[in-house]
Amino acid sequence: MNRINALLIIVLFFVSCNTNKSVIQTTKKGSTSITSVAKADRKPVKKESVENKSTTKPDQNYNQNTQILEATARVKVTNEMILAYIETYKAVAQSNMAKYGIPASIILGQAILESGAGTGPLSTQANNHFGIKCHKDWLGESISYDDDSIAECFRKYYIAADSFRDHALFLTKGSRYSSLFKLNPTDYKAWAKGLKAAGYATDPQYPTKLIGLIERFQLYKYDGVDINKTQETASEITKIPTETERYVVAKGDTLYSISKKYNIPIEDLKKQNNIFDNAISIGQSILILK
Repeated sequence: MNRINALLIIVLFFVSCNTNKSVIQTTKKGSTSITSVAKADRKPVKKESVENKSTTKPDQNYNQNTQILEATARVKVTNEMILAYIETYKAVAQSNMAKYGIPASIILGQAILESGAGTGPLSTQANNHFGIKCHKDWLGESISYDDDSIAECFRKYYIAADSFRDHALFLTKGSRYSSLFKLNPTDYKAWAKGLKAAGYATDPQYPTKLIGLIERFQLYKYDGVDINKTQETASEITKIPTETERYVVAKGDTLYSISKKYNIPIEDLKKQNNIFDNAISIGQSILILK
């Protein structure tokens, strides 16, 4: 009996010792298994949707007042520069409309598009506002410029108005553009599409660009203005003074220094040469009107 009691005491001792063990069990050296209590304390991580992320950022410096015109060279111009160009040449465009039957809106739109509103290299260095190449019948001055090919021959004009007149003659001579003159002279959309159909431009978007300029700057309003009221202004622009001189810009020259050299107000010098800012380049020909 004493033996049985002693055995019971030993069993009870071992049971009481087992109740004091930890709930975390080690498996291998250096690793532990996490209990369900620890798992319950972990908060689920919220995944951010890829669709909500923006892959591109808007350009904060984009200016809707800036135009990129694809003339012989791509140039950037402001709306103010385009409006100034229109003001300068609208009378010439209307005069050519009356004389040749080409819509003034088309003339102005093409001039803006081709010359970059008078800022392209061909217009500033050669007064060529329509990118007209020499062709075989050209006997006047010329300038070499890289376009479809290297060092192509482009016409060079004495004054910008000569370029506008040559553009009109280019369209009226021959039969290539004869279909245009069957159109309503105030239907600028038909004229824009007709120019492309006749092969004036290779750019498939040429009519769209031309129509866009005409509508944005309301050039169509110059198609219906009484031409008699513009003849005097146009004649002043196309008039060539009896005394003229050409000055070729050299290194170190500025518009200010040239204006002082010839005693001509700088604003007159800019207007005479269709210059809208103070930038000039070496080799550029400046017309000096006295």
